[in-house]
Amino acid sequence: MSFPVWTLIPFVLMLLGIAIIPLVPALAPLWEKPRNQLIYALALGVPVAIGLLLAAHPELVAHALMEYGQFIVLLLALFTVSGSIVLRGDLAATPRTNTAFLAIGGVLASFIGTTGAAMLLIRPILATNAERRYRVHTVVFTIFVVANCGGLLTPLGDPPLFLGMLRGVPFTWTFSLLPMWLFVNALLLITYWALDRRFHSREAPEALAMDTENREKLRLVGAPHLIWFAVIIFAVALVPSLDIDAVAHGELEGTNWVPWREMLMLAAAAGSFLLGSKKVRFEENEFSWSPIAEVGALFIGIFLTMVPALQVLRAAAPNLPLNEITLFVFTGGLSSVLDNAPTYVTFFEMATQMPGEPRIGDVPEALLISISLGAVLCGALTYIGNGPNFMVKSVAEDQGVKMPAFFGYVRAAFIYLAPVLLAMLLLFIAEPWWAKALGALAVALILVRAIRLATSPPPQVLSRGDRRRDDPAPTSDPEADAPPQL
Repeated sequence: MSFPVWTLIPFVLMLLGIAIIPLVPALAPLWEKPRNQLIYALALGVPVAIGLLLAAHPELVAHALMEYGQFIVLLLALFTVSGSIVLRGDLAATPRTNTAFLAIGGVLASFIGTTGAAMLLIRPILATNAERRYRVHTVVFTIFVVANCGGLLTPLGDPPLFLGMLRGVPFTWTFSLLPMWLFVNALLLITYWALDRRFHSREAPEALAMDTENREKLRLVGAPHLIWFAVIIFAVALVPSLDIDAVAHGELEGTNWVPWREMLMLAAAAGSFLLGSKKVRFEENEFSWSPIAEVGALFIGIFLTMVPALQVLRAAAPNLPLNEITLFVFTGGLSSVLDNAPTYVTFFEMATQMPGEPRIGDVPEALLISISLGAVLCGALTYIGNGPNFMVKSVAEDQGVKMPAFFGYVRAAFIYLAPVLLAMLLLFIAEPWWAKALGALAVALILVRAIRLATSPPPQVLSRGDRRRDDPAPTSDPEADAPPQL
């Protein structure tokens, strides 16, 4: 089957709307309401679905809707269960403690999802650092590590990887990305530790003394609900779902039409919601259905408008310069400014038309590695690259942290994250010996910078003016009232 190029337009408009409308002051308040997002999504998606039905392709519409249902059920289950668990406590806000928080979050992200891990840890991280003035860098690196780069190891970690699993990528295949996961997160944690050490040395003695006094042992409240996470992991890894292709073509045989996996995940979500503490969920975690409602509203439009777009791109794939490096750059670049899930699917489908062995999910494995790394890791380059990014920013601002604007965050990402991703590209994806040499040099420069950050006096470049709203600025610091910069 073939579709004209102009059928890409609804998909492009869908992605541009997600990326641009929240940045337009006059439209942002309207866009924040899931109802309006749903109207926009359906206005683009329903005509596409009608066109596909009229063109005698009902199986494509059915396939898209069933895949959308599987996708949303996973996110809903992880989001619901994470609301039943909270970390209470106030530890010493030292570089070692903060780095440990991020490291734990990076591991959890692959097993309870980047959204779940970020929402679980951001409040205790902020509580631990409440007495400190410089906190913006901690929130930014939480977005880097916990809300994005940590979720690389399983399909539970980040939505793009789950969509890959729905397309035939084995659940355990993403464990092969462990070297890249370890490399990227280790360099980010080293950089963060050095940066936090620098700013910790600049904190006022009174603030550090108050931090020492206001300590509370860390406690995990709602720990029994971790069993629900185990149920979800079991369901995704081992429980079969409906056979999308068979059902889409009307081949209802045996139990291939029963969504066992989704039923079990919904049961886990319901159990967590009904048996969990309402105080923990709605007061301490400030749980709201708005984030998942937003995802559900937008992705119905994405999945529908994506159908003809994927067919056009599949046909164009053999004529494009696609290889390991360009796929990482294309997937990563678009994932940083668009949502990384549809970006992953777009290039995944294009890669199915490329030659190469061995193949995973009908994609050459070398190309699949590049697509997966680009979609997950580069989603941290902007606020709009991955859903949890804005959620972490919003929670931090509610706690009085003056987060940078869009381009301020991008500046920080290109200073601290982009060099790490470049080093990974050169060492793990590029083949020539000179690329490996440049990658080693990049790592050396990153480590040298970390040493300099940890040992040199800190100028006011990152987190300037970052303090609690009720903390008076020291009169000896003439720049104390300057806006925060990244």
